[in-house]
Amino acid sequence: MIERSRILVIAATDREADCFRGAGLSVMVSGVGRTNAAVATTLAVVGRKNPPLVISAGIAGSLTGGENTPAIGSLVIGSAACYAEEGLLTSEGFTSIAEMGFPVATFADGNSIPADPGLFEALRRLFPGAATGPIATVATCSGTDELAAGIALRTGAIAEAMEGAAVLHAARLLGARSVELRSISNRTGNRDRQDWRLPEAFAALETAAAVLSSI
Repeated sequence: MIERSRILVIAATDREADCFRGAGLSVMVSGVGRTNAAVATTLAVVGRKNPPLVISAGIAGSLTGGENTPAIGSLVIGSAACYAEEGLLTSEGFTSIAEMGFPVATFADGNSIPADPGLFEALRRLFPGAATGPIATVATCSGTDELAAGIALRTGAIAEAMEGAAVLHAARLLGARSVELRSISNRTGNRDRQDWRLPEAFAALETAAAVLSSI
């Protein structure tokens, strides 16, 4: 169950945040990237007696190239948010920081921060047409097919963005429940084939915000 009055949306940019402000939801703009996201989430949550229900929201690029690739303009609900670049990259492949013996958190599954199960299931019921799966959190977006394939392979993610794992991580440390909700604005891979459609992605976020506002 989601209580509308407790929802707090963390969005990286004003344009993403506007989709939720227009529906009357509480929103904090973090700025782009993991550090900004973690600091903003901490400031928004710390000290509250009744922690908010945190939703890391915004646009994302689709990752996979098969049947499970989320369509542009569709919603993705993250089952987990995965730190995609914390680890060691050699000619033999990628080793996650968790596999190196340095887990990112006691509650992490490898390099992934699981979504709150109750919030995840609640969003699945609210948005039955949304794709579900891990969402990769990257510092360097995948602008080549090789980079996109590597991120998908090592994380199992179906989309990538730049803040989710940091939001979920900080929220969990502070006792707040959290989940990631994204709309697909483009494909990843070679930049000249990414097919950006921002209006469709923002429209999907606005529709999602209206649903959340009506709870």
